[in-house]
Amino acid sequence: MRLYLPIIISVLACAIFMLHPAQAQEPRSDPKLKALLAQWDQDEHPDLRSVLVLQDGNIIAERYYNGATADGLHDARSVGKSITSLLLGAAVDRGSIRSTSDPVWQYWPASKGSAAGEATLAQVLNMRSGLAAFDEDAASPGNEDKLDIAPDPLAFVLSLPRDSTPGTSYRYNSVTAYLAGITVEKATGQDLEAFARTALFQPLGISHWQWGRDIAGHPKGQGNLSLTARDLAKIGQLVLDKGMVQGQRVLSAAWIDAMLAPQVSIADVDNYADTYGYFWYARTHTVKTQKAQMSKGQVVPVFFASGNGGNKIYVIPSLHAVVVITSSAYGKGYGQRRSENILKSILAEKMNQ
Repeated sequence: MRLYLPIIISVLACAIFMLHPAQAQEPRSDPKLKALLAQWDQDEHPDLRSVLVLQDGNIIAERYYNGATADGLHDARSVGKSITSLLLGAAVDRGSIRSTSDPVWQYWPASKGSAAGEATLAQVLNMRSGLAAFDEDAASPGNEDKLDIAPDPLAFVLSLPRDSTPGTSYRYNSVTAYLAGITVEKATGQDLEAFARTALFQPLGISHWQWGRDIAGHPKGQGNLSLTARDLAKIGQLVLDKGMVQGQRVLSAAWIDAMLAPQVSIADVDNYADTYGYFWYARTHTVKTQKAQMSKGQVVPVFFASGNGGNKIYVIPSLHAVVVITSSAYGKGYGQRRSENILKSILAEKMNQ
């Protein structure tokens, strides 16, 4: 037995090391936050699914609603765009993509000469590709619904005209996120989901997910990636920790910084964000605190991934915290309002502790 003891100890140590912080340590429950989350049991709309709060890598509050469970997968819709940005960063880190200043056609030669192919990856990632694609306009040539029903999605993307000079106009759309996913596939020579498995999911300990694919069999870089709330929180923790997981480098800090850096101001067209980066949003909230009663409040910068219906991964560096909200209020405006209200209530509680 003595001969095997060192081996057993080594195996156990490795197993503990591979756990996410929220798994490896005892959760530090926050009773006030738990009570706060319970208030949303009474929400008038029965489509809130979960709220989870991580602080210092530990789950301090977690609640599920309307039949949702901790092990249930949830389609977080366009949160998947933000994950595609992480995957493009992983391709950059590996040298498969040299620079976001490169045009798409350098990695997808068949796109050369098309409006999509001439856009740089940076312009694709910050929604300023110049493509005639706008998801809020059903008549737009590149509207997401038209992409979804296209018999040949790649040909559809290559056929899109340009309606503005690349780098000048912000137009939120799913086509460019789909294009980013295709570019990662072309650059790495791998299926996007297969690349995600080795470059992102396995290092984070994510083993259960579902990813929607288009008619051509490509994973949808624009969304339809279903994960558990806890696994979405792991994504947020990775961003908070600048690409590190338990002392191991998964993504470069340089990519995380570039991804979150404000590329374009969108406050005039988006009620819930100030700026947009590489498929990630940012907003600075002002929180009233007991310590600052005589002032205008304390500012709290928040970075976030956002999906239709109010699905969110909020990253709050000043609190060393991540807040995940999942919701099925697809296509309903109150979903986004509710999620921001939940975030604000959590910020107020934590800032006043």
